[in-house]
Amino acid sequence: QVQLVESGGGLVQPGGPLRLSCAASGSTYSINDMGWYRTAPGKQRELVATIDKGVATNYADSVKGRFTISRDNAKNTVYLQMNSLKPEDTAVYYCDAYVTTYNRRTFHYWGQGTQVTVSS
Repeated sequence: QVQLVESGGGLVQPGGPLRLSCAASGSTYSINDMGWYRTAPGKQRELVATIDKGVATNYADSVKGRFTISRDNAKNTVYLQMNSLKPEDTAVYYCDAYVTTYNRRTFHYWGQGTQVTVSS
C-alpha cells in the first residue's frame, strides 16, 4: 500500500508565496512521474505541473513563470513552489504519483488534497 500525504496549504494574500509538499510512503520500489493538480469551486480538476523521474517538467500555461515543481527522490517527495499567487489560484491541490511497488506492478495514486486560498 502507498500513501501520498500533502502539506503546506493555507490562506495567503494575493502576490504572496506558498510551498506545497507531498510525501510518498509505503511499498515504493520506484516512483516515476509525479504531479500536482487542482480543483477550483465549480470547475473540473486540472493539471498544474508534472515532473518525471529525470526531473523534466511540464506546466499549465496559467502557472508558467510563477510556479515551480521539484522533487527529492531520496525523500520520495514532490514540491510545488507557488509565487505571485492570484485569487484564481484558489483551489484544492492534489498530488499524484505513478509508483512501482516491490512486486513490480505500477499503480497511480492520489493524495487527499490540500486547500489553497488566495484572498486579502
